Amino acid sequence: MQPADAPPAADAAPAADAAGSTPVDDLMHGDVGWLVDWLKDHGPAILGALLFLVVAFFVAKTIARLASAPVRRRVDETIGLFIDRLIYYAIMVCAVLGVLQSAGVSVASFAAVIAAAGFAVGLAFQDTLSNFAAGVLMLVFRPFKVGDAVSAAGITGKVIEIGLFTTAFDTPDNRRIIVPNKAIAGGTIENITHHHERRVDVAIGVAYQADIDQTRDVLTAAAESLREFLIDGEGRGVQVALTDLGQSSVNWAVRFWTKADDYWGVKEQLTAAIKNQLDDAGIGIPYPTMDVNVQQSA
Repeated sequence: MQPADAPPAADAAPAADAAGSTPVDDLMHGDVGWLVDWLKDHGPAILGALLFLVVAFFVAKTIARLASAPVRRRVDETIGLFIDRLIYYAIMVCAVLGVLQSAGVSVASFAAVIAAAGFAVGLAFQDTLSNFAAGVLMLVFRPFKVGDAVSAAGITGKVIEIGLFTTAFDTPDNRRIIVPNKAIAGGTIENITHHHERRVDVAIGVAYQADIDQTRDVLTAAAESLREFLIDGEGRGVQVALTDLGQSSVNWAVRFWTKADDYWGVKEQLTAAIKNQLDDAGIGIPYPTMDVNVQQSA
């Protein structure tokens, strides 16, 4: 038997449903009034934020392209692309943070997270970032370019590729060597083929019995026999100099300038010409000797 003051069971269920209803339940029952009200309140702000991000996207692309174009033309395509991406993402991050701040979200926590993440990444990739910084400096200041013969970090070879982190060399015996940029930028760099002309130097020692004037004429004739390879001009031409008096020979130096591409072949030909000319003139090339005196006791 039901008490007189108890509500009907059929009326209790709708009351319970109304008290426990959620936006999802309302959508399932076709009640979208709350959604319409929410869109009326927040829709303009959302549309404004989306429009702002779209405009920021195109502005970031345009600024990044304009800023990186001179670098791509005058410095390097790789570093130009890096600057393009760096500017683009920096503008977009600022745009997103601005939207969040306008929505009432505190961006201080985001800034702290970004700073902490940057610090952690910097520690984890310290060597990598050092190589990257060295690569950027080499691409900007260009101590050498692809195709140059370079001696750096204990490696001598032809530069095949200059990257942001490593540089690739091909050695004279056709080995490919990849060197971290930090090792190159932190040491002495010798660009062997930077200039189009090189001086060929050949040192030679002759016997003390040889006449100095005759020796000078013979060495000059040996150098002049390669006249097609010589480069004349101020400070150029054939130079034959008596350098010093050694322990077993009178030492000379034969020098002249030639094209850098012909250097090694010309040096070999000059060395052979000097040897042949000295032999024809009867001028000997001595070798070190040692006198040994043996004392015998009586």
